[in-house]
Amino acid sequence: MLAFLRFVTAPRSVCATPIWLFLLEAWPPPFEASVPRRSPRLTAGWRRADAYTLTVLASSARRVAWLMLDLRPAAASRSCAKLLIRVKSLTLDARSTNWLRPPMLTRRGFLTTVSGGCAGLLWTENRLVAMPRALQQPPPAPTSVNSLKADVTLRIGRVSFDVAKNRTIHTIGYNGTVPGPILRLRESAPITVDLFNDTDTPELAHWHGQLIPPDVDGATEEKSMVVQAHGHLRYRFTPGPSGARFLHTHVAAVSDLQRGTYTGQFCFVYIEPRENPGAYDQEVFLATHEWEPFLSNGEEEEEEEQAAPMSAEEKADREASEKADKARPNGWEVGYKLFSINGKALGHGEPVRVREGQRVLFHFLNASATENIKLALPGHRFRVIALDGNAVPNPHEVDVLQLGTAERIDAVVEMKNPGVWILGTPMDDDRSNGMGIVVEYADKTGAPRWQAPPKSRWDYTQSGANQPAPKPDQIIPMAFGKINGGKGGFNRWTINGKGFHEQGAPTELKKGLRYRLAFHNKTDDAHPVHLHRNIFELTSVDGKPTSGVKKDVVVVRGFGRVDVDFTADQPGLTLFHCHQQMHMDYGFMQLFNVV
Repeated sequence: MLAFLRFVTAPRSVCATPIWLFLLEAWPPPFEASVPRRSPRLTAGWRRADAYTLTVLASSARRVAWLMLDLRPAAASRSCAKLLIRVKSLTLDARSTNWLRPPMLTRRGFLTTVSGGCAGLLWTENRLVAMPRALQQPPPAPTSVNSLKADVTLRIGRVSFDVAKNRTIHTIGYNGTVPGPILRLRESAPITVDLFNDTDTPELAHWHGQLIPPDVDGATEEKSMVVQAHGHLRYRFTPGPSGARFLHTHVAAVSDLQRGTYTGQFCFVYIEPRENPGAYDQEVFLATHEWEPFLSNGEEEEEEEQAAPMSAEEKADREASEKADKARPNGWEVGYKLFSINGKALGHGEPVRVREGQRVLFHFLNASATENIKLALPGHRFRVIALDGNAVPNPHEVDVLQLGTAERIDAVVEMKNPGVWILGTPMDDDRSNGMGIVVEYADKTGAPRWQAPPKSRWDYTQSGANQPAPKPDQIIPMAFGKINGGKGGFNRWTINGKGFHEQGAPTELKKGLRYRLAFHNKTDDAHPVHLHRNIFELTSVDGKPTSGVKKDVVVVRGFGRVDVDFTADQPGLTLFHCHQQMHMDYGFMQLFNVV
């Protein structure tokens, strides 16, 4: 610093070259572009790069001083002193042990900083002239990406909580609660996220249902950023589209039922829409989840629904499945001992309190690792207004909601049947083990009541429009298969006869084209399939055409068929998979690449 001060006090002549040319020639490309973003620790390489940045800063400041000293030495000395203080502050910042990432300095940012030391001067027609004091502006304070407060801060860590009396769950969650906090964001307003991992293993946070780049989407298959054990990530993205999205872990659990979506790592992400599709008096967020998972030899039985007559194709698929079961039995399935809504078993949490005449907007989320569920509220009907956060063309009323794993439903209920009721699953065993919540009218008391709802079949097409969907540019057939694991083994899952690790390079899609994914489920399991970083449109469900229903998860029933269309407008890698954790972990995935 002393040598620098001696240098700038020596008389110099003003160069004919404009000051901005000096600065642009001296300044390197933006510093962040050359720095790895995935490591949470400061490396020796960053220190060397920062030393180079400070050297360039001092050199550029010296050139500024040349021009200033020949015009007004006294003012120049004061301005140089200010600039040197800034250099010193950057040096101290670089030595700080809390400094996790270098300052975000660009050419524009540097010119803004240096212009603070040149206050009172103006370059015009190759000359420096005095600037009227009334037009002078104080220099902005230097900032860095790490000096700004994050819009969302999430800590992944151990959580213990009581689901019911004397039933304590020890798991992993967000910010010390299960579910995690409701994150309310604004559509198209960029956010900064701080993600801390306080656990001993690497983690992923998947922003389910959002149209964001693959590096922040939260899936290793897409080469997303991983937050290392006891590490930290900071990144930015622009939320969208509006509606009910959610956040959850995306690590593979395989046979470890204390990892992945078996944990409490889930929370609502609600992106405020510009217009709400339904007027309401109260808003309620309800997330379902199961606890104390265990492996079972028994195959999980799906409740049969009223269905159309069986086609010849479905009959053939069923016969092939039965033949495979005889040759080799089904492998492990997952069962649960305890069920919850918003982290509490039925009767052990606060009720949903309502008043007669209210219109209550319920946001439902199935945050299960493996279970598709049904929900009913006796004496009331649900008016479905949005699926997976997307408004439906044809809002309609139903007695029973059905949600596959990771599906969301927004439904308005008119409160016109006073009493104390149970909102829960029609499955008696699951409800008695906690899958429900009390809905209590004002001034009403007594034991909560349950009444079995009428039998009905969930039909996505009821929400659709009565017009054909546009024709796709290409159809991609996707047949879902199962290879039984046998007693004591795990079932394997395939798409077009191949598990994920047998498929080779990602399937290439051309940006801007409309693709139709034609799902054919050749197994007896219902599969809630999910496409990352995209919203698709249902075009056919079990042979029934439809349009206008936009989703990111759809349940393909056992031996069923569903067609969905989407436009490949999200560049890069995109993961498709069954959202049933065990199915995904054992092969039920496929990777696309939009180019």
